[in-house]
Amino acid sequence: MADHNTPSPQPDLHRNRLPTLFEVLSRRTLAPVDLFYFYIYMRDQKRAVDFLDFWLDVAQHMSMCRHYVRELRRSVMIGTPDGDKSASKRSSAMLEGLGDMNRGGPSMYPSDREKNQDAQMSAYLRQEAEYANNGHSPAGSTGSNNMRQSSNDRPRPSFMSSPQVLTTSDSNSPEHTVARADIRASAEKILYTYLLPGAEREIQLPHAITHAITVGIEEQGRDDPELFDAAKDYAFQAMERDAFPGFLRAKALGNLVPPSIMMRLVIGLLSLFAAFWVAFILIFLDYDRRTRIWLLLPFTIGIYALCSYEYALDPILALLGFSEYSFMSFNRIREPFVRKLLNKRSLMVLMVTVFVDACLVVLFVFVPGKRL
Repeated sequence: MADHNTPSPQPDLHRNRLPTLFEVLSRRTLAPVDLFYFYIYMRDQKRAVDFLDFWLDVAQHMSMCRHYVRELRRSVMIGTPDGDKSASKRSSAMLEGLGDMNRGGPSMYPSDREKNQDAQMSAYLRQEAEYANNGHSPAGSTGSNNMRQSSNDRPRPSFMSSPQVLTTSDSNSPEHTVARADIRASAEKILYTYLLPGAEREIQLPHAITHAITVGIEEQGRDDPELFDAAKDYAFQAMERDAFPGFLRAKALGNLVPPSIMMRLVIGLLSLFAAFWVAFILIFLDYDRRTRIWLLLPFTIGIYALCSYEYALDPILALLGFSEYSFMSFNRIREPFVRKLLNKRSLMVLMVTVFVDACLVVLFVFVPGKRL
């Protein structure tokens, strides 16, 4: 018998490239290009976290359905009561034909077997919903009959009357036993939170997609994961097109967030202003070179801060292995390929800083003084 929880997806430590969006969403990457950093980026910089939350909630809904069907299949495999109706026997056969369905999260390139399993699972859930709407029960669902609500007396939406928190593991697999009512509540929550006009966190999807989902849930009683496929794909493509390239630029090629970048711009400009002001004073008061060599300090701070602003990268922090996820909050860089990229860029930024700094210091230290 398979384990109760599906295995958590493991990051690929040997990936010699930048990750894809699907790898980030399925938790197969490490900081600073993991789901935690992407969520904060979508929330704080793109102001489009609702698309990400929608995608994650639909993925969670899929995991709940797999968990429910897997547990139901186990109960059928243990023993089905004799004398079932023919329709019940067909449902039992569908459950037995699904296989174990032990997958650690969504697959970017699902095999034919996985596609077939998901299709059969959705077909079974649709059939079960039809039986529930008609007042019948398919085989294997007797364990959840007491928890299932009929479509006539179900509150609208059900999650508003009995709030629930879905506890998840890294694999998106629920840690508690999933009842049929949980799946229905999850589908309704997605609909009433993201898709209906005027919803609390409404996302902009084509009308045809939202209409099909609304009709499927409210009129046909559906809650199978196939119902959300078109919306999930649309949200994924929107994030992949509009947000993910900027996220990779910000986190794989830099290690600062916008407030820190602007702070370095201000510090750099103020330091350079002070450096030039003091430099001209020392020249026109004819101070010796041993005094003017102290111009190295403000020039270095100013050039370093401006280079950090220009490249959105603090090279010393990057070489120490830190990346900023919110203002003045840092986490270690754990993705190997990103670590190598940032180390190379950090060395390049440091070389630019040293070159420009040296040119300015030499110019203002060795230029002949003239007292006015």
